Amino acid sequence: MSDRITSPFGAHTPAREVAAGHDLTYKSVIVTGASSGIGVETARAFAEIGAVVTLGVRDLEAGEAAAESINQTASGPQVVVAKLDLADLDSVRAFAAEWGSKPLHILVNNAGVMACDQAYTAQGLEMQIGTNHFGHSLLTLLLAANLEKAAKPGRTARVVQLTSGGHRRSAMRWDDVHFRSTPYDPWLAYGQSKTANSLFAVEFSKRFAGRGVTANAVHPGGIRTRLQRHVTPEERKRQGWPPENQPAPNLKTAEQGASTSIWAALGPELEGIGGLYLEDCAQALPAKEGTYGGVSPWALDPAEAERLWTLTRETVGEG
Repeated sequence: MSDRITSPFGAHTPAREVAAGHDLTYKSVIVTGASSGIGVETARAFAEIGAVVTLGVRDLEAGEAAAESINQTASGPQVVVAKLDLADLDSVRAFAAEWGSKPLHILVNNAGVMACDQAYTAQGLEMQIGTNHFGHSLLTLLLAANLEKAAKPGRTARVVQLTSGGHRRSAMRWDDVHFRSTPYDPWLAYGQSKTANSLFAVEFSKRFAGRGVTANAVHPGGIRTRLQRHVTPEERKRQGWPPENQPAPNLKTAEQGASTSIWAALGPELEGIGGLYLEDCAQALPAKEGTYGGVSPWALDPAEAERLWTLTRETVGEG
């Protein structure tokens, strides 16, 4: 990958450092799932360089607490909170309708669910792909015109798709995407949903880059957040994760985990470029057996991305 895109930043660069020197005064940003973890730190980094930030959250009380914390150091308008339940497509439509015709400069699809027990969304979609992919995809499609409105010559509007190294657990399971006829495996379901997040960035950029909007997938790295709330202590041990009460130097802080999202949204190296898988503030290398990082080929496959686009459009009724 001699043409690999990199940046001056690395795995443990704080998000504020990546954002430093950029000015988002009165630029509009939406961050989903921003009531805890890396979502809060992503929103904070934007707010501190002047952005008008909206936190799209399921839990309004937690969202208001996060906004209060962020607003203590925000340099621009006060961060606001809006109801958004990605496991209910009607809630997604209501959020987009409330946004109206306002331009949108940056959309960070950060919210997620990981390794939960078998469950289904309000529309009967498997919970992990239903929330992580279909909910976010509908949101992005509904706001695509707003993103186009915000785009300027030499400055694309950007979509940041949070994926995960967990995508390596599963390509798309086309025969049974929603685990209706095969035994449910929470890690396969999570892996498939994260593959879908990456594939959506590939196809979205193919269709919208010419209109001034790009999308890239971001693996934030290993971070202790509420994302792991469904994983039992026994499963953590089986996965080889360090105990929660012990230091883990290989893990990132929440702010470090937000850094690649900030770079994907602001980095000049990525102007006009989409459909990539990013990690540690750089374009990811191909995954290798026995290593943690990297991207599997199925997560960037153009044919798979187009097939998923068709399924997504049929499922959410947009696009």
